[in-house]
Amino acid sequence: MDHLVAFRRDVHANPELSFHEFRTTDAIVAALEDAGLSPVRLEDTGAYVDVGAGPIALGLRADIDALPILEETDLPYASTRTGVCHACGHDVHTTVMLGVALTLKRLLDAGRLHGRVRVVFQPAEETMPGGALAVIEQGVLDDVPRILALHCEPRIDAGTIGTRIGAITSASDTIKIELTGRGGHTSRPHLTEDLVFALAEIAVNVPAVLNRRIDVRSAVSVVWGQIHAGSAPNAIPATGYMAGTMRCLDGDAWQDAGKMLDEVVRQVAVPYGVDVKLEHIRGVPPVVNAEAETDLIEDAARSEIGSGAIVLTPQSMGGEDFAWMTNKIPGSMMRLGTRTPGGETYDLHRGDYAPDERAINTGVRVMAAAALRAIAELNAR
Repeated sequence: MDHLVAFRRDVHANPELSFHEFRTTDAIVAALEDAGLSPVRLEDTGAYVDVGAGPIALGLRADIDALPILEETDLPYASTRTGVCHACGHDVHTTVMLGVALTLKRLLDAGRLHGRVRVVFQPAEETMPGGALAVIEQGVLDDVPRILALHCEPRIDAGTIGTRIGAITSASDTIKIELTGRGGHTSRPHLTEDLVFALAEIAVNVPAVLNRRIDVRSAVSVVWGQIHAGSAPNAIPATGYMAGTMRCLDGDAWQDAGKMLDEVVRQVAVPYGVDVKLEHIRGVPPVVNAEAETDLIEDAARSEIGSGAIVLTPQSMGGEDFAWMTNKIPGSMMRLGTRTPGGETYDLHRGDYAPDERAINTGVRVMAAAALRAIAELNAR
């Protein structure tokens, strides 16, 4: 644990954005090579390593990138890069999977590892559609039969994990809309295109229409994060911009809503005579946890931390590119509790997020035990 905590703090102090994780990749590779392993670098950033011999029984995935957020923790190992920090806990994910690789190597050296596990350190989870696609395109999962991952969960205590069969995250897209008109005086909106009013109508009515045309149980959620237009109170601007996200709990409904979005936006805007430019950036589908792989995690957790430390986690409206991997092969993502018992509840993607480092021990124990069980299952066939 001392070695892993020191590694995590070094990565935390030196965060890197998506597809720029050069130092992080170097640190991972160096730690694996120091243990006598032979990691393989991916084309840009990231790496993977096989531990053991024979057919691969299990893949394990960690994401390694940081976010463009200013850290606000005042920790002695806080980010040294202004405006970049590990506000989503990827430094913990990376450290846990490094710890699993090192643990499995120790078992291999002791003659107690009778199979092979592949540990993948994936770049660029925080981009759309995500670095997982680059991993898949490079063939890293071609001979991997099943895969597990974890994600920090600041709402449950360190020492516990959360699991769920079925969708655990939502689909997530980005929507960008630009409106143009002639502009004019606010006293004569009938002589021009009332662009600000059109923006307001789109902001309110596009989510409302989608919620009426898509099964409500799929929970299509369109939320705007940006609306910009105008510079004077008595002038109707000639251009305006808005952007937001569309999230959905169901993969099929996500496809339907995506096909419908352009039509709905233009129908809402057409009465106001504005020109519409829509950019719909497809993101990721939901992560769907397979039953057998979720059972694998839970059985490992029961043996390592006890059944009382396993909780049912709710489905998140957040997006996660591990979904591309679970679309390709069966897999499951667990939630790793990072809240200090009795301490403050943080949130992800906030500059003050400070996970309890004791969670690293829990993550390593559960994931290493799951790997051993996957090997035993494969050998028993």
